[in-house]
This record gives sequence, structure tokens and C-alpha cells, in this order.
Amino acid sequence: MSGFHRAHDKGVDIHVRLTPRSSKDAVEGVETSSDGRSHLAARVRAVPEKGAANTALEKLLAGWLGVARSDVSVVAGGTSRLKTVRVAGSGAELSVRLDELVRQARG
Repeated sequence: MSGFHRAHDKGVDIHVRLTPRSSKDAVEGVETSSDGRSHLAARVRAVPEKGAANTALEKLLAGWLGVARSDVSVVAGGTSRLKTVRVAGSGAELSVRLDELVRQARG
């Protein structure tokens, strides 16, 4: 399950596939693309103009993980659906929290 994120000394990087212009803001769990890579699937209502969707994604993930909004930032893929989002903090603790949240989402 942990293939969608990678812990490091500054926090954790999360691979995300973002769907903008959705009917709701939500984290939908982990998906695997046709090339075998795993990513966290997320949806936001914001449009992908002037960084609005990226900002909405950062806010969504901060709330979902229970961290400060300032600790979350899109670091790669700013204009792509596939993004890398960095969450500052303890990489080990954040990895455990991510895996727990995904397990809970699966029911």
C-alpha cells in the first residue's frame, strides 16, 4: 500500500492523481495506473487555473492528514494531473498516518 508515498528526512512525498472540477473535494484512496505506479486519488471542486486546483489539493490533504496547511505543498506536476505533494514533518509518522487513513477509507 505504501507505494504511493515516500518518507524522507524532511517529511513525506505523496504521489497524487488529481481530478479538478469535481462535484466534491475528497480523497478517494489509492489507485494503480496502467504502468503499475500507485498514487493517491483526490478530487477538488476548484478549476485548474492560476493554481486554484493545487491550492485546493493542499488544503484538502492538510485537513485529511490533520496537519497545518503551511506544511503541505505541491512540489512537482503543477500543471499535470499527476503531482507530487510534500508534507513537512516526521516522515515515519506521516507514512504510518497515511497508511492508516487509506485503510480506514477502504472500510
